Amino acid sequence: MIPLPERIRPRSLAEVIGQRHLLGEGAPLRQIVDQGKLPSMILWGAAGVGKTTLALLLAEAVDRPLVSLSAINTGVKELREVIAQGGDLLPPVLFIDEIHRFNKSQQDALLAAVEKGQITLIGATTENPSFEVNHALLSRCQVYTLQPLNREEMIAVLKRALRQDQILKQRQVTLVEVDALLQLSGGDARKLLNLFELTIDTQPEDQPVQITNDLVLHSAQQNIVRYDKSGDQHYDIVSAFIKSLRGSDPDAALYWMARMIKGGEDPVFIARRMLILASEDIGNANPNALLLAGECFRAVQALGYPECRIVLGQTAVYLATSAKSNSTYKAINAALALAEKTAHLPVPLHLRNAPTELTKQQGHAAGYQYAHDFPNHFVVQDYLPPELSGQTLYQPADNPREREAARLQAERWGKS
Repeated sequence: MIPLPERIRPRSLAEVIGQRHLLGEGAPLRQIVDQGKLPSMILWGAAGVGKTTLALLLAEAVDRPLVSLSAINTGVKELREVIAQGGDLLPPVLFIDEIHRFNKSQQDALLAAVEKGQITLIGATTENPSFEVNHALLSRCQVYTLQPLNREEMIAVLKRALRQDQILKQRQVTLVEVDALLQLSGGDARKLLNLFELTIDTQPEDQPVQITNDLVLHSAQQNIVRYDKSGDQHYDIVSAFIKSLRGSDPDAALYWMARMIKGGEDPVFIARRMLILASEDIGNANPNALLLAGECFRAVQALGYPECRIVLGQTAVYLATSAKSNSTYKAINAALALAEKTAHLPVPLHLRNAPTELTKQQGHAAGYQYAHDFPNHFVVQDYLPPELSGQTLYQPADNPREREAARLQAERWGKS
C-alpha cells in the first residue's frame, strides 16, 4: 500500500534527479556537503520538486540526526521540546515542512536556537520566503530555490521507477508515450509518479501494460482528485482563481474560490492572494481595490470561517469587475532592473540631504527648487542622475484614471 513516490524515493544525494544547479559538480549544496558542513537553510519550490527528500538526504550526508515537523500541527511547545534536546557537539537537523505557515511567535522560537547553534534548521516552503518568513530568521538562513523538473528529468524518473520498483516489474509496464503524463504533471515528480501508478492500476493485473497518452488521459478523467490544500491540485486551483480575477470573470472567480473554501483552504491565504492581485493587476486603474483587499485581509483574520466567506466573496467580485492595469507592476520591475545596472551613479548634489553646515558647504541641496514655492506646486527640474535623464519607467495604461493622470503629467512636463 506504499505509494510509488515513496517506494522509489532517492536513498542518497547521488540518486536525486534534477536540481543540478544545487547538487551538480561544483554547485553550492554539493560543495557544502562535501566539506561535511550543513548551514541552516530555506528550501523554496513548488510541490513535488523534492524539498522533503533533499532535507532528509542532506542530514544523512553529514551524519546528523534529523527531526521532522510539520508547521500545520506544531506549536511553540513542541518546538521548544525539540530544541531542548539539541546537543552542543552534534546539534540535530530540524526539518519544518510548510514553514511559511508558522506565525511570528513560532518563528521567533526558532531564532535563538538557530543563532546559538542548538539546531540546524531546514525549512521547506512553497511561498516566497521574503514575504512569509520572519526577516530576522531569514537573515540567518541560506535560501535555495528548487526548480521543477524538465522533460528529460521527468522521463528519467519514470525510467528509474520501471527499473527499480519490484511491483512495476511484475506488471510488465512499457512506456509507449509520455506526453500526457508530463503535461498533466507540470514538473511535479510526485504528481507524475502518482498518475503513472494510477494509470497502471486501472488495467487488469494479469496483462502487460502499455502506457499511451489516451490511456493516461482516460485514467486521469476517471479519477478526478478532490481539492487538497496540501496536495497537487492546490496550485492549479489557485492559478485558476487568480486568472479568473485578472480576466474579469466574477462567476469563475467565485467558483474557484468556493472550491478552495470547501477544501478547507486557509482563508488568510486566499485574502493574501487577492491583496497581491489588487496591486499587481489593478493598480492605479482603481486604487480603491488595494484598500478593499487590505480590509478583506484584516477582516478574514478577525472573523475566520464561516463568516469570512462573505467578505472573501465580496472582495473577489469587486476585484473581478474592476478596471485592470499592470502598469505600476511593470514600472517597479523596470526600475529594479535599472537600479541593479546603475547602482554606481551618485545622487545629484541638489537632491542630497543637507542637515549640517558642512554638507551645505559641500554643495548638498544647492539649487534645489521647493515645488510648493511655485504655481500649482510644481517646477521643472531633474530628479534622476544626469546619465539617466529622460528615462521613462512608468507607462500609463489605457484606462480613465491613468489617462487623466498621464494628461496632467504631460501638461506639467510639457510632453505631448
